[in-house]
Amino acid sequence: MKCLIYFMVLFLISEVGSFDLVIDGIPDEVENLIDIEIDGFPSSSRTRNGRYQRSTSDWGYVGDLVEDDDKIGLYSYKVQSTITSRLANTMIQAKMVNNAKRSQHIVFDVQVPKGAFIDNFTMDVNGITFTSSIREKSEARRMYSQAKAKGKAAGIVRSNALDMENFKTEVNVPPGTRIQFELHYQEMIRRKLSSYEHVISVKPGRLAKHMEVDVRIIEPQGIRYVHVPNSLGDHFNGITTISKGEKKAHISFKPTMAQQRKCPTCSSTAVDGNFVVQYDVNRESTGGELEIFNGYFIHFFAPENLDPLPKNILFVIDVSGSMWGLKMKQTIEAMKAILSELRAADQFSLIDFNHNVRCWRDNLVSATPAQVEDAKKYIQTIHPNGGTNINEALLRATFILNEAQNLGMLDPNSVSMIVLVSDGDPTVGELKLTTIQKNVKQSIKDEYSLFCLGIGFDVDYDFLQRIATDNRGMAQRIFGNQETSAQMKRFYNQVSTPLLKKIQFNYPQESVSDVTQSSFHNYFGGSEIVVAGKVDTANLQHLESVVTATAANAELVMETLRDVEELDGFMKKDKYADPEFTKKLWAYLTVNQMLAERNTAPTAALKRNITKSILQMSLDHHIVTPFTSMLIENPEKDEIMLADQPKDPRRGCCSGTLGLTPNAPDNNKGIPPWANVTAVPVSFMPEQRSPPVSAVSINRVDNDPHFIIYLPKSQRNICFNINSDPGHILNLVSDPSTGVVVNGQLIGAKKEENKKLNTYFGKFGFYFKNKGLKVEIDTETITLKDGSYSIMLTWSDTGHIIRKQLLISVKKESNVTIRVGEEMSFMVLLHRVWKNHPVNVDFLGIYIPPENQFSPEARGLIGQFTSEPEVYIHNQRPGQTPEKPQATMEVKGNKLTVTRGLQKDYRTNRVFGTDVKCWFVHNSGKGFIDGHYKDYLVPHLYSFLKEP
Repeated sequence: MKCLIYFMVLFLISEVGSFDLVIDGIPDEVENLIDIEIDGFPSSSRTRNGRYQRSTSDWGYVGDLVEDDDKIGLYSYKVQSTITSRLANTMIQAKMVNNAKRSQHIVFDVQVPKGAFIDNFTMDVNGITFTSSIREKSEARRMYSQAKAKGKAAGIVRSNALDMENFKTEVNVPPGTRIQFELHYQEMIRRKLSSYEHVISVKPGRLAKHMEVDVRIIEPQGIRYVHVPNSLGDHFNGITTISKGEKKAHISFKPTMAQQRKCPTCSSTAVDGNFVVQYDVNRESTGGELEIFNGYFIHFFAPENLDPLPKNILFVIDVSGSMWGLKMKQTIEAMKAILSELRAADQFSLIDFNHNVRCWRDNLVSATPAQVEDAKKYIQTIHPNGGTNINEALLRATFILNEAQNLGMLDPNSVSMIVLVSDGDPTVGELKLTTIQKNVKQSIKDEYSLFCLGIGFDVDYDFLQRIATDNRGMAQRIFGNQETSAQMKRFYNQVSTPLLKKIQFNYPQESVSDVTQSSFHNYFGGSEIVVAGKVDTANLQHLESVVTATAANAELVMETLRDVEELDGFMKKDKYADPEFTKKLWAYLTVNQMLAERNTAPTAALKRNITKSILQMSLDHHIVTPFTSMLIENPEKDEIMLADQPKDPRRGCCSGTLGLTPNAPDNNKGIPPWANVTAVPVSFMPEQRSPPVSAVSINRVDNDPHFIIYLPKSQRNICFNINSDPGHILNLVSDPSTGVVVNGQLIGAKKEENKKLNTYFGKFGFYFKNKGLKVEIDTETITLKDGSYSIMLTWSDTGHIIRKQLLISVKKESNVTIRVGEEMSFMVLLHRVWKNHPVNVDFLGIYIPPENQFSPEARGLIGQFTSEPEVYIHNQRPGQTPEKPQATMEVKGNKLTVTRGLQKDYRTNRVFGTDVKCWFVHNSGKGFIDGHYKDYLVPHLYSFLKEP
C-alpha cells in the first residue's frame, strides 16, 4: 500500500489581522504542500520495523461516538488548568479517531491567550509519540530543511491572525487511526478592574464522548471570591460546579454528550466559546504580599482604599473618513460616557483630527459639570472626513500639557496622560512611523503617559504598541463592531483611577539578584504590580521589602517582611500546586520585560545583546518566543514538524507595565540603607522610627484607662484612672497656640465583670490645625486626612505616610508613631485579644513624651502637665496591704491621700508589660487634674477644649 502522508501545520498567530506568518528559507510553493503526499504514517494494516502499532493506551471503549459526515469521532476533549499564585498552567488534550474507510485530515485547532508561552506539545498516533523541544530559530529551520529534503517534514503556510493566537495542527491519517493531541501553555493572570480573569478557549468543533474543563486555583494569600460567568451561553446553566476553600478552589465543567448538543436531535456541539473564571485574593497589607519559594520571590502589590490622584487628560480622536459609520457612532457614545466619569479634581480637553487638527479648548479646563456638558455637545457635532495626521495631533496634545506644566497649572501630585483613538495609518503630514515615534518621545520627555486605542484591523497596531510602550503607556485593539463603545469604556476604566505615582520597590542588594522591573510611573486602581527576583534563601531567614510611592495627599513608605520558609509547608502539602511557580513567574516577567526593552533599544548593538538574553531564557525555560521554534519529532527523530512563534513586536511590554522611574540617590533615613527611595522627600525623615523607649520618662494612657503622668523635675510618676462611659470622648491635649489636639474615644468591654463595665480607648484623633491634617487611629485602621483627601493603612501593614512634614510610621500589629518635624511625637500601641473572648475587646494605648514642645497654654488631661505643678509627697504610712503604702500628696493647693502601686508600660512587652512604680490618685484624679474629669469631655474627635 502506498505510504500515506501525515501533514502538520502549526499556527501561532498574533492578534493582528493582516499579519502573515513567513518563514525565511521556505519557498512560497509551501502553501501548496497541503495537497502533496510525502512519506509519513503507513496504513493501519502495515508496520515498519514494528514501530507503528495500535495504541494500547487508556482510551477504553470508543464506540458510540457521534461522527459528522467525515466519520471522524472525538473520543474526549479535556482542558486542565491549575493557577498557582496567578501562574496558570493549562493543558488542552483531544483524542480523536478516523472511522472512515479512507485517509483524511484530522485537525487540532485551539486558541491560546495572547501573551501566553507555549512550552510543550505532544502527538500520539497509534501509540507512536511525537515530542517537542525548543531550539534556536535558525537551528530549528536548518533541521527542518534537512528533513524536508528527505520528504520527512511538514510545511508552514501563511495565515491571517485574529485577536487570539491560534495553534492549529492538521494530520493526514489512514483509516482506523487513533490520535491524541496535547498542548501545554503557561501565562500570568493579570489583574484588571479588581479581578483576575482566566480565559480558556473551548472550541472542540464536534460532540465529544467525554468533555471536561477542570480549573484549580491555589492562592496562598487566600481567595476572596470565585465567579464563573455564563460566557458559553444559557444552554449550559447549572452545569458548572464551584467548590471554594480558604486558599483553594475547584471549578468543573463536564457536560454530557446530550448537554453538548445544540438541540436534542442535533449532531453539532453548542460548546463554542470561552470558559471564563474570575476571582480575587485577600489583601491584608498595603505594602503587598511577598511569596518566597525555591530560591525566587514574587512581590504582588495592589493597595486599596486610597484616594485617586487628580489627572490631566487629553483625548485625541481620529475623525478621518475611515471612521465614518458605526465606528464613529460607537466612539461618540463611549466618549460621552467617559466624560461623565471625570472627577471634579480632573482637568481635560479634547482634540479631534483628520488632515487638520482641531481643539475643543486650547488649554486644560476643570471637569466641572458645565465644561463636561459642553464637551459632550462638541463630540456630538463631529462628522468624519478627510485624511489622518497622527503626528500633528499628538504633538498638539503634548504642547497643551507642556504649556500647562510650565505655567504651574498642574497639581504636583497629579497624573498627566494622553488617550489616542485611531483606526488607521497616517496619510497626511509626517508619514514615517519611526519619525512620529521619535517626535512624540522627545515632546513627552518621560513626563506623561500615552495610551492608544486601535479600532479595527486597518490600523498599524504594531506602531501603536511601540509608541505607547515608549511613553509609559499601553495599547489595546478595539474591534470595530457593536461592542466598540463597551470596549473603549472598559479600557478607560483601567486607567481612569491613578492611585499612586513614582512607585519604587527596594530589596536588600546583598540578598537578592536579577530583580525584574522595580520602578513604575503609575499604579491604577483595580490593577496589580508584580515584581520578581532571585533570593539567597540559604543565607537569609527573612526577606524585607520597602515600597515608596506618592499618593494623593502623602508620601508613602511601605515595608513588608516575610520568612523565606513561610510557604514551604503549604506548597509541599498541595499536590496540585506548581512547585516551580516562582521560577516560571520570574521567567515570564523577565522575558516580557526584555522583549519590551528590545523594541525600544536605541542601538543595534544593544538590541543584539537583548536578543541573545531572550534566546537563552527561552531555551533555559523551554518556551516559544519570537527567537525560538518548537520542533516536534518522532522517537527516531527522522520525522520532524516545525512550529514558529511569529516574530511579533506588536506585543509591546508585558500587560500593565507603564514605564520606568529614574533612580534617586540613596540618602534617605529611617528605612534600610539598601532601600533606594525616589518618592519620599528626605529632608525631614527622622533618625528614629519611634520615640526612645524609657520605662519611666513618658506620659501614657493604657489599659482601662490608666493615666501615668511623668513629672521630670521631681522625677515622679503620678497615676490616676478615668471611669467614664463608652462612647465618651476625652481630651488629652488641647493646645490652641500650636494648633494640636489629641482626643480619645472610649469603648466598653463586652459585658460587666464584678458589676463593673471596664472601658478602654478604642479610637484616637489627632488634629494638627496649622497643617490642616487629621489622623484617626482605631483598632482596625490608621487614616490621614487632608481636606477632602484621605489615605489609610491597616494594622496589617508596616509602612510610613508622609505629608507636610508629618510622618506616620506603622509597625505591623504593634504600634503607630506620629512625628511632627522635630517638635513632637506620639506613639499609639495596639492591644489585640482573642476575638472570641467573652469579655475583653481590642483597645489602644497612647504614649506622649514630656519633651513634646507644647505651649504653656496647653490643656487637657495630659497637656496641662506641660507646665509641671509643684508636688510634695510626705507622711508615708502603711496602707491596707503591705505592698501598697499610702502617703499625703500636696499639689495645686490640695492635700490628697495617694497609694503607692504598680502600673504597666507595654511598649517593650505588649503581653506582660513592664512594671512602673507610681503614686495613685483616687477618684478619677480629682485634685491632681484641673477641675473634674467631665470638664475634659468633648463633642467630636477633633474638638478643642472650650476656654474655661
